[in-house]
Amino acid sequence: MPDNNDTNEQGEYQGMFQNISELPSTLPVFPLPGALLLPRGQLPLNIFEPRYLALVHEARAQNIPIGIIQPLQERISKPAVDTLELGELEDNTAVDNVKLYATGCAGNITSWAETEDGRILLVLTGICRFSIREELEVDTPYRQCAVDYRTFKNDLNEGHGEEEVNRALLLETLEKYLNRHDMKADWDAIHDSSNEQLVNSLAMIGPFGIRERQALLEADSLNSRNNILIGLTEMDLMEQGRHNDSENEPSPTH
Repeated sequence: MPDNNDTNEQGEYQGMFQNISELPSTLPVFPLPGALLLPRGQLPLNIFEPRYLALVHEARAQNIPIGIIQPLQERISKPAVDTLELGELEDNTAVDNVKLYATGCAGNITSWAETEDGRILLVLTGICRFSIREELEVDTPYRQCAVDYRTFKNDLNEGHGEEEVNRALLLETLEKYLNRHDMKADWDAIHDSSNEQLVNSLAMIGPFGIRERQALLEADSLNSRNNILIGLTEMDLMEQGRHNDSENEPSPTH
């Protein structure tokens, strides 16, 4: 059972950063293939590797954000985000040597629990995306980068660009996807959500690959992210339709 539980509500963190100048210019980074964190989104993590336990302890002690970023190497030996645990890379290359994508997202620890077997269960709440300026030479067991937030300064403005989002088309596409896969959704919660909450939460939980998640992360506006999300979902629907059609084709007779 988890113990040492220390939970902060997301609302307490929201006002911490009013301007990108208040964000740290150096971030400890957590390379996670297949992980997507977006501003004000929440990402659960199960931390067990010693270097990342050290990262989390230091982030808490210094009250600094953690940078979530994807490694460029896509082939991994097990799903890294099955429970959002860091998997080994396919060729067993040390994670220290793997190149990173140029863009990630900083997040604050807003929920924390330490388990009896030494793991840490936490939730990161997204603050602002960043671009890597350079990776630093450090003595810490985890990697650190000098980062720049200027391209993404509007991330600090909750709801920025919501009015441009085609919500109706997104909901129509979502309903088709759910019906095709025989899935259900909490439509009351969906209708109560803002455009930002809807687009970003669907982007974060969608069954997308590393490149697709990176495209969603790097979208230059909420509307662009919405359009990418719709496009990826429609591609899945088309692929599923072709698969079903091939299964329903009559077998050749002789």
